[in-house]
Amino acid sequence: MSDIVVDARGHRCPVPSLRLKKAAEGLEGARLMLLATDPMARIDVPYLMTELGGRVLSVEEADGVLTITVETRGAPTG
Repeated sequence: MSDIVVDARGHRCPVPSLRLKKAAEGLEGARLMLLATDPMARIDVPYLMTELGGRVLSVEEADGVLTITVETRGAPTG
């Protein structure tokens, strides 16, 4: 299964987190990639994933765009 891309570039928090939450609803063990330009997403998304029982896999920044890859609850570990 390929990553689901949630493009929230140009939006201020909490919009990126809200879009990610909506995209993750009902998905178990899915990988999502959030694209965001608001630096607060770096703080908000880990809190959101903890709340949802998922986890942040990586946070990368290039050309002012954050790419945050997350995994929803129910993902296989190891």
